[in-house]
Amino acid sequence: MRRRDFIATGALGAATVPLAAPAVAQGNIQWNLPTAFPKNAPGVGTNVQNFAEKVEAMSDGRMSFTIYGGGELVPPFGVEDAVQQGNAPVGHGPTYYAAGKNPALHWFTGVPFGLTSFEHVAWLEHGGGQELWDDIYAQRGLKPLYSGNSNTQSGGWFKNRIESVDDLQGLNMRVAGLGGEIYRKLGVNAVLMPPPEIFQSLQSGAIDAAEWVGPMLDQAFGLQKITDLCYVPAYNEPGAGLAIVFNQDAWDELPADLQAICRAAAYASALEAHAQFDYFNAQAMAELRDGGVEFLQFPDDVVAAMKEAWWEVADELSAESEDVARVRESYEPYLESARAYAKEMTLPLLANRG
Repeated sequence: MRRRDFIATGALGAATVPLAAPAVAQGNIQWNLPTAFPKNAPGVGTNVQNFAEKVEAMSDGRMSFTIYGGGELVPPFGVEDAVQQGNAPVGHGPTYYAAGKNPALHWFTGVPFGLTSFEHVAWLEHGGGQELWDDIYAQRGLKPLYSGNSNTQSGGWFKNRIESVDDLQGLNMRVAGLGGEIYRKLGVNAVLMPPPEIFQSLQSGAIDAAEWVGPMLDQAFGLQKITDLCYVPAYNEPGAGLAIVFNQDAWDELPADLQAICRAAAYASALEAHAQFDYFNAQAMAELRDGGVEFLQFPDDVVAAMKEAWWEVADELSAESEDVARVRESYEPYLESARAYAKEMTLPLLANRG
């Protein structure tokens, strides 16, 4: 896999190909699978390809998928709508792209100052997260499978240095998830746009800063060609979970062995994604630094302001949504114990192994 070999332009096209019906026909099953991302984008695009390849191999060809990049069949932010409506039997992307349906979906992708990528998996598997996810998605006739995570992300590429909270005032910034809400509280005009639009918007001056993913994908999208200032890490989004989401009726029609294969393929693809992001992010960061990029830390007052804004946002959402409140009742106790554990075990190791 070459990090830069992907096609972004396909994500801009109109929907012209008919979507597969979710019914399971006699014999082999072949379903369309739209993703929210450019089809071959490193990490996020290859994640769904890995899933499809594994399902086909493990099922001995009984089940296969035709993958369509964001915008080829449905808009990048409309994948779950298509699956919910039965226009596609299954889709791929981060759950928070559909958070307009339910703000609790943010917690199944990632929230500011939240769990790391592997802590996120631990919560899903052993902390009740998957049960909550299943229940909340069942409200819309969907069945979610975890399929990976971007791991620790970059805080954003800025055209000017951020030396205090005042420097955020009035900035136009592309930022996803609830990070956008905390930035708005700090005076930023936070906007969400599909991935293929980020480079052009930053280049044209339509936005002053952009948070995308991390070194591997940021480099592949060419953000370093526009500015050499990258702030790390992304307190607004420690990591972003990915999901394979089935229409519940389509899922229920699958025989038990194919359901098991899909679950196993999603988890195997998740492990590959974790490894891919960790390995190639390290390489890309070194290449970017050698090319003149400065990786900077946010000032302490900015981090403190972000954290204060985050808890305001979380409490506001809890007051508005019962689902958010009950997800937080599960998520935050584990976050606290994971934080205490990392402080004693992980942080000293990282600090002293160099």
